Amino acid sequence: MVILSVKPLFMILVVPLALFLAVVLLSPPSPYFQSSVPSNSSLKPSIWTVRRIIGWRPCKWWQLGDLTVAKLESNGYIRVDCYGGLNQMRRDLCDGVGIARLLNATLVLPKFEVAAYWNESSGFADVFDVEYFIHQMNGFVKVVKELPSEIASKEPFQVDCSKRKGQFDYIESVLPSLLEHHYISITPAMSQRRDRYPQNAKAALCQACYNALRLTRSLEKKASELLEAITKPFLSLHLRFEPDMVAYSQCQYSGLSSASIKTIEAAQGDRKPWTGELARIWRKRGKCPLTPNETAFILQALSIPTSTNIYLAAGDGLMEIEGLTSVYTNVVTKSSLLTGEDFTSMHGNTKAALDYHVSINSDSYVATYFGNMDKMVAAMRAFKGLYKTLFLSRRAFADFTSQGLRGRDLMQALWKAHRDDYVIGRGSALPDCFCEGNFPHPHPHPCHEDDDEFGISVGANSRSGMFFSIGSPSFRHCSVSSGHP
Repeated sequence: MVILSVKPLFMILVVPLALFLAVVLLSPPSPYFQSSVPSNSSLKPSIWTVRRIIGWRPCKWWQLGDLTVAKLESNGYIRVDCYGGLNQMRRDLCDGVGIARLLNATLVLPKFEVAAYWNESSGFADVFDVEYFIHQMNGFVKVVKELPSEIASKEPFQVDCSKRKGQFDYIESVLPSLLEHHYISITPAMSQRRDRYPQNAKAALCQACYNALRLTRSLEKKASELLEAITKPFLSLHLRFEPDMVAYSQCQYSGLSSASIKTIEAAQGDRKPWTGELARIWRKRGKCPLTPNETAFILQALSIPTSTNIYLAAGDGLMEIEGLTSVYTNVVTKSSLLTGEDFTSMHGNTKAALDYHVSINSDSYVATYFGNMDKMVAAMRAFKGLYKTLFLSRRAFADFTSQGLRGRDLMQALWKAHRDDYVIGRGSALPDCFCEGNFPHPHPHPCHEDDDEFGISVGANSRSGMFFSIGSPSFRHCSVSSGHP
């Protein structure tokens, strides 16, 4: 009989285990930007399982459609001249519609400025359905495609609206020019005081933004093709880390590739990054765009699985993208899914329209910035009853990292900060056309068959088309048509 001593056997098993645990526990935490972070299963549940308390929905006062154009003779014609990217021009157009109603003017189809910087040459009619726009604005403001013969050959009188923000600014400063010249062009100021508009002008603005703009048939067909090609369910991620964006932010970053640094320096020109204490303050104020690496870290902190299908809604020139794709491996873009001459011949506005269409129909939407596209997408998603929308907090990330938080502690802090934002629906809609309300939502979305509430806890086997847990087998995709017959 062979007799084994229990004590030596015990020591053989326990000592190596103790040494292994000591190494793990005493090792310094990984930097926040490394991908070796705690697994999702050891963290909080997914951010989408959090039950919303406050939601935004369209205000009844403009949806009822009883605010008709006053039966007065038009004071003249206004053309809105729009500049910048697609969603900036869309914002200008919405404001211009409100101003036209405010001044009792007839709206001429807007002019989308050709911009070499945006690689852009498409006009309003190349992106949006003109006839549909005119029809949907009926009763709110009159829209015409052509001017009367007596003024058709004239260029509009340009009115500087850079400092015009409220109702009386336009009545006192712009209306006299309209009455004198009968045909004027305006570019609305970026910081409009829409809260000072009368209700009929606000209703016209809201109608233009959310009920009157749909893509042309050919562009919507291409957008639908793109949407169909994406594996469901999916998250649309609007990531902003292009050279011009980083250069404009005046932020400094460590750990970037030499190629990225060179590209940023070329885009900076005379705009040099902040240094020292000013740089620290600037970053803590949330002014610095998140890198793809930081974005991946925050998504993991929110317990969004790394197997999630992600559509990257971004333009050309995105830097350091490997920081995201090395962690989230199921990332696709429009250029990786679409081929053919009709896609390669597209310019900035039409390509941006594809990203917009996919994002307002995605199962969830996450933005790393709060720019014009993000505001438009979030508002339209709220308009359609799609509330899985979140803006990553640059300020919270900068604040926590400046406190020295790393690894698990940083992830927990980020989860709580974003949970608090998500619960109250912060940033999820533009306040001009939407009213704050509590869940449950009394008006189910058309895609919801028989749900009796909107703010369904996503982990509870939801029957709602767009409210589901990522990866849930009960998912039923529900894309909302833009209304083409």
